[in-house]
Amino acid sequence: MRLLHLIVVATLVIAAIHVYKIKFESTLQAERLAKLGVEIGHERDRIAALRAEWAQLDSPARIQALAQRHLALKPIDPTQIEQLDHLPERPAPAPVPSDLIALDRPDGVAADPPTGSVPATVPTGGVKR
Repeated sequence: MRLLHLIVVATLVIAAIHVYKIKFESTLQAERLAKLGVEIGHERDRIAALRAEWAQLDSPARIQALAQRHLALKPIDPTQIEQLDHLPERPAPAPVPSDLIALDRPDGVAADPPTGSVPATVPTGGVKR
């Protein structure tokens, strides 16, 4: 009987320690949550300030004044506009280079890449590297 009482008391002590540990961890999480809430509030305030600043900087009147002050723009002269039939023809497309990495070649041999340099040769046999 005494052994049973000791086991029950030990179990109660272990359970009390476990409950205290859970309570302590939940208190830490609640404090962390409160800090995050404050940080979120500060970030929302910063976002609102940045949006207000952007609205001021993006104002069409401000942009117009800056353009007139810093750019030497002039109105378009009607003689600058050209009809489409007066434009020159589009140039012919450039030739497509051969496959340099041999992905589409049936023999699987890569072409020598155009490097603009002289191919290296071995002095004794004249074989390309």
